[in-house]
Amino acid sequence: MTTRTIAVVTAGLTTPSSTRLLADRLSAAVRDQLDGRGTAHRVEVIELRELAHDLTNNLLTGFPSPELSKVLETVVESDGLIAVTPTFSASYNGLFKMFFDVLDDQALAGKPILIAATGGTERHSLVLDFALRPLFSYLKAIVLPTGVYAASSDWGAGATKLHGRIERAAEELVDAIGNERRPTADPYANPTPFEDLLNS
Repeated sequence: MTTRTIAVVTAGLTTPSSTRLLADRLSAAVRDQLDGRGTAHRVEVIELRELAHDLTNNLLTGFPSPELSKVLETVVESDGLIAVTPTFSASYNGLFKMFFDVLDDQALAGKPILIAATGGTERHSLVLDFALRPLFSYLKAIVLPTGVYAASSDWGAGATKLHGRIERAAEELVDAIGNERRPTADPYANPTPFEDLLNS
């Protein structure tokens, strides 16, 4: 059985952070989808705050540290990617951008990516379409239709709506990495006999 690998890149700056919380919710939903389809899987979570100095040094010298090299390899070899960033000045934060700057610009070509972001208010939700989607489209990744944005209010009474978006996005990612979709009824499996159609 093929084991599917999902890389989860989260760019939260604090511990704990709502960005990591959203990343965990998304990865759990993807695990549930894969479990439901009987697919073996491995989820690798990458906390960019732990790689901040390595990313800076890589940009300055052009050479990744051994730890950063391993992380980059994990992302490149994954079957799918979940990328989550906090919203800074209506865009992704600098740490998030640095990570994808050090990747080869062909490394994500054809890779399915679930984009997600967190922010203080719903007003920043367009960060998905005006910042993240263009970034990954430029990198030739397959950006899934459903992006997930979580404002502060989504963690309270709005959790039901957030859960629905998470579930939809997780299903899209699992479909995109090549797992078979849930079986659907074949409309031609039991056709109505022609004689019955004439008598109706």
